[in-house]
Amino acid sequence: MMTMNIERFVSKGKGNAGEAIHSCEPYSFCIAKDFLKTACHSSCVCLLKSGSFECCSKQAWPDHKRECKCLKRLQPRIPTDSVRLLTRTIFKLLSQTESDQEELYSIAEHQSHLADMSEEKKEGLGHLCTTLQVYLGEENGDLSQLPPGLDPISLLARVTCNCFSISDGELQDVGVGLYLSMSLLNHDCQPNCVMIFEGKRLTLRAVRLIRPCEELTISYTDILATSKERRSHLQKQYHFLCQCTRCTTEDKDCDMLAGEKMAWTSLRDVIPHLKQLQSEQRWEDLLKESQALLHRYTDVVPDRNIYVLRLLDLAMDASISLDDYKTALEYGNRALEPYKLYYSDPHPSRAVELLRVGKLQHYMGRLEEAQGSFTQAYDIMKVPHGTDHVLTNEVRRKLSECQAELGQV
Repeated sequence: MMTMNIERFVSKGKGNAGEAIHSCEPYSFCIAKDFLKTACHSSCVCLLKSGSFECCSKQAWPDHKRECKCLKRLQPRIPTDSVRLLTRTIFKLLSQTESDQEELYSIAEHQSHLADMSEEKKEGLGHLCTTLQVYLGEENGDLSQLPPGLDPISLLARVTCNCFSISDGELQDVGVGLYLSMSLLNHDCQPNCVMIFEGKRLTLRAVRLIRPCEELTISYTDILATSKERRSHLQKQYHFLCQCTRCTTEDKDCDMLAGEKMAWTSLRDVIPHLKQLQSEQRWEDLLKESQALLHRYTDVVPDRNIYVLRLLDLAMDASISLDDYKTALEYGNRALEPYKLYYSDPHPSRAVELLRVGKLQHYMGRLEEAQGSFTQAYDIMKVPHGTDHVLTNEVRRKLSECQAELGQV
């Protein structure tokens, strides 16, 4: 992102909660590696079929033609998201004209933070640049045509420091994109704005009343982490020490780490393994291990502990994937109060959790409970998502279905 307190994105006038402040398409983007075989929209997505790449969108072909050659060169291997995003950014830089430059700031004006990086991180960037050269193949000769000061390693540093994760309707990361003007937004753990996506289009919305000339802020990191964890992540990824009120007062840290330390430390250490099971879609193993841990520590670590909460989310996902909706609802209900504690309204994460629980309640025939969940979800979601977002429309439709089945319409 931009250097803290040097560049700021400031409101021109008063803004109300739910108001769309800015909306834009990415300068460049790519689908997350894990979704390349299934995702498809008017982007660059290729489907891997019978050992060959097949472009699924004629509209996307002009941007994708050169990238497709690179993908074929390495198949069946697929480079990291950062390498593929950098490649698409390079192709965009080489093909754009001055009339194409509509952003407030160019890539060259963004911070690379190379001077702030550890030697280990610089070495990691060097390895990625080596991968880039292999990936580009004969296209490597074009790198000499890049604008001055944008050699591959400094460009990679700029891209990794300034890109945004692109999320789907349920806030799962499905891609990564470079939105140059939006990189002006500084961080706060209690921001006054959120970014919501429809496809790859980003919309910045106010989540509370914003005064004229007030700085607009977003959160760069998930709030479901302790002050120490958030600060460590922000320092490592974005090279600044967060001094927001929530971090300096260690707000809610005691709740997040409630329970016996030895027990929740064990849970914390096993989370990466469980996430790996999730990414591999080993749902039976994930559910079995999550349930065993939740049962083992049920009396010594409460649900509001963030590691138990993450376990509940993982167990719920596994149960849904195994069509065990009764068990999924049990875990979803247990997660609602902790979500309310940590994700202050109108936070999109709480709205999505209420929607998921509402769907399960509806499926199980618990109509009055489902109606309550959908009502809460809509009241929250209409602020960060707006009333016309596809997910808001889904909540409204599910609420209408419940009301009809209850004979209220």
